[in-house]
Amino acid sequence: MQAIVFEEFGGPEVLRFQEIDEPHAGPGEVRVAVRAAGVNAMDFKIRRGYLQGMIPTTFPAVPGFEVAGVVDEVGEGVTEFAVGDEVVGWSQSGAYAEHAVVGIVTRKPAGLAWDQAAALPVAGETATRVLRELDLKQGETLLVHGAAGGVGAVGVQLAVAQGATVIGTASPANHDYLRSLGVIPVAYGEGLVERVRAVAPNGIDAVFDVAGQGALPDSIELRGGTDRIVTIADFAAGELGVAVSSGGTSPEDTKTGLAEQLQQAADGNLHPRIAETFSLAEAAKAQDLSESGHTPGKLVLLP
Repeated sequence: MQAIVFEEFGGPEVLRFQEIDEPHAGPGEVRVAVRAAGVNAMDFKIRRGYLQGMIPTTFPAVPGFEVAGVVDEVGEGVTEFAVGDEVVGWSQSGAYAEHAVVGIVTRKPAGLAWDQAAALPVAGETATRVLRELDLKQGETLLVHGAAGGVGAVGVQLAVAQGATVIGTASPANHDYLRSLGVIPVAYGEGLVERVRAVAPNGIDAVFDVAGQGALPDSIELRGGTDRIVTIADFAAGELGVAVSSGGTSPEDTKTGLAEQLQQAADGNLHPRIAETFSLAEAAKAQDLSESGHTPGKLVLLP
């Protein structure tokens, strides 16, 4: 099968589009013919070697976690799925490929586009987990840094649905989009504290940093401390005493949450934002764009 492979850490140039052996489903797993694979910031961080202590990489490696596709092989003990089922989940063998083995998996609702489906596993799990860690309540005010990106866009929609007032930082070009989601937009950068205070005179109850672009000091000033600030992207968090969220959701809760969010998307109540789609051979270009940190939404590969 054709896949994207890397055999050393480095920039996007280490990614190779080549023929490799197909993976096969083990006990409790299914294999899918990949229809769409999500591109995440975690992908380039693994490729760079930044996460080797947390997610060890064995070479040669196929990148990617999010996958949507059609089941074409069922492992021993699997009774919930059959060949031909359309599913979404987390790849065990790498998602940037024509075939992928999937462990945590759920059905794709009929009518939901493949790119929309592949955009939800990581963004949905991450946003749900962080909102839970922040203990966000109805009526509270949440500040989200990087609100127009893949994770941010899902996070603000879930927070608005919970009854929170949401303020989102983004470039001015994305402000109308955020307003369409029920979010109060503000520009990031110098003067952020004053701009946020102008739209939230009663203060900020919690902060979700998706962007990792140096907004934590301003967040601490707005909160008057580090309580109820969570980042998923800022490497300076430890020095500042800010909590970093990096996982911990159980497989069953992850699967249940994904199924609910896929149905919400199919019903038109949750809208993953697709910035751009690429062919499998264009994976290096997609990861380079992801690494730039200026992507207005989700990047998806369509093998």
